[in-house]
Amino acid sequence: MMINKRLINLCGDSKKYIGLTVLVNWIAVLCNIIIVFFIGNFINKIYLGETLKIAEKGLISAALEFKVMGNVSLAVALGIIIALLITRVVCNILYAKFSNLASSTARVQLRELIYKKLLTLGTGYSSVESTSAVVQVMVEGIEQLEIYFGKYLSQFIYALLVPITLFIFMSFISIKAALVFILCVPLIPLSIVAIMKIAKRILKNYWKSYSNLGGTFLENLQGLTTLKVFNIDEEKHIRMNEEAEGFRKITMKVLSMQLNSITIMDLVAFGGSAAGTIVALIQFSRGEILIGSLLIIILLSSEFFIPLRLLGSYFHIAMNGMTASDRMFGILDAEEKNKEIKIPEDTRFDELAVAVKNVSFSYDGERKVLNNINMEISPKGLVAIVGESGSGKSTIASLILNSHTVTDGEISINDTNVENIASGCIYENIALVSTNSYIFNGTILDNLLMGNKDASKKQIEEALKTARLYDFVKSLKDGLSTNVGEGGNALSGGQKQRLALARAVLADRRMIIFDEATSNIDVESEESIWEAIYELSKEKTILVISHRLANVKEAKEIYVMNKGNLVEKGNHEELNKLNGYYSSMIKNQNKLEEVREVC
Repeated sequence: MMINKRLINLCGDSKKYIGLTVLVNWIAVLCNIIIVFFIGNFINKIYLGETLKIAEKGLISAALEFKVMGNVSLAVALGIIIALLITRVVCNILYAKFSNLASSTARVQLRELIYKKLLTLGTGYSSVESTSAVVQVMVEGIEQLEIYFGKYLSQFIYALLVPITLFIFMSFISIKAALVFILCVPLIPLSIVAIMKIAKRILKNYWKSYSNLGGTFLENLQGLTTLKVFNIDEEKHIRMNEEAEGFRKITMKVLSMQLNSITIMDLVAFGGSAAGTIVALIQFSRGEILIGSLLIIILLSSEFFIPLRLLGSYFHIAMNGMTASDRMFGILDAEEKNKEIKIPEDTRFDELAVAVKNVSFSYDGERKVLNNINMEISPKGLVAIVGESGSGKSTIASLILNSHTVTDGEISINDTNVENIASGCIYENIALVSTNSYIFNGTILDNLLMGNKDASKKQIEEALKTARLYDFVKSLKDGLSTNVGEGGNALSGGQKQRLALARAVLADRRMIIFDEATSNIDVESEESIWEAIYELSKEKTILVISHRLANVKEAKEIYVMNKGNLVEKGNHEELNKLNGYYSSMIKNQNKLEEVREVC
């Protein structure tokens, strides 16, 4: 019943803690049973008139000689009971500890698995799940599974073990009452199974509604300025309210289902306990059992049903987590590229060369974005890919990083197909600086250390100097400790790009791809970044993707793209002499520059 073997096997380290949780819980209930048996036997002894005459031997002597069970005196029995109570307290403490370890270990392992999967999928993960859905699964979805691993699984085993244990002990007192209890116990799991069929459908709709609402909220928040500019924020507000209302209704359904199912389980538990107790009372009235035995049955009757009743309360929360796990498996089961790894994760190249051989590519399998492209990017120096927007320049960069698989042809790094190189190895040797390079909330130093967490002060200063950011950082009151804000909003566009460049420099990759890295920034920052790019090209393999031709005149090789085709290649002088597409682009851009200067 709701035992997902795959999920449990994914979190193998949690199994031992689940086992230990069951063990200490079982020891605790054994202590409780033994204590009740001692009390019941004590009452039976008194009821049968087997006490010593206290008047004749005194209170202390009577207590020492009174036999509670077999040859166990009252004093020894009290000592045993105290020891059992202490054991129970220790077991309760250990239960909390092992339960927490089971859930925390599972959380860490599941998040690590999803994180690694996302790294493997790269930017293509969005075709599997939206960003908001991934965040919800990684955070709240896995938090819901905390109950599943920390409470539900151990309680499931414990709930099976305890009724059998109690049946064995109680059968020595009253086999009739024991049979009634053991026969009523399965009614609780049967009610849970019936509820589960309804719960699956409701919870599936719940998570779908929750995910959609989260996606809408994130999109509206990110595009709030745009919504305000075009005066459609009210329209989006109304639509989001409708989604929120739908989520409220499905949440109420979930809560209603939980409350109704708890009521049913309570009726079964109380009814079963009452039925067994009535049988015991009838036996007592007939003189078949003693009053102490009756008390044992009454005190232990609830123990038959409490574990399964508690399992039922955990069930609903765990069920929510299980529904979230279906979405988690959707991410984990996303199709990956079948790689025959020839170059492992931690490989570092001394030099790096890239070859693009007869490459064609389509995103949707119908419209070709690239058509039979051939390029050679040799070690050290600057190579540029230029062309109008939409010509396929950035697609080539994503294929080199193996974010997508080529439709035809092959891309190789140092004569090895990128499909046979581990993703970690590619990112270990190639850095990307683009117009979308993200600056994280935190200090300038925090962002720099992402490139190299072990960087020395000297290395950081050199990276800042290379990126032409050193003087700016030095002029700040807090220097490297200056907070840049969310998305780097405390910096200008040019400063953010130079910080992204400094981070890439600090990472010391063999190749750096600059994908429109100087778009939409001020002229001063653009000039500074290009100075840094040419400086880096003396030691590293640099690939620049740009629509602005004036900046790539010094490149050793320029590849000219047009509508997915490679139309020309050569250096600036060679391409200019052709008087073709490149030359035409140069003239058009020069005219635009002249118009801007006049304006």
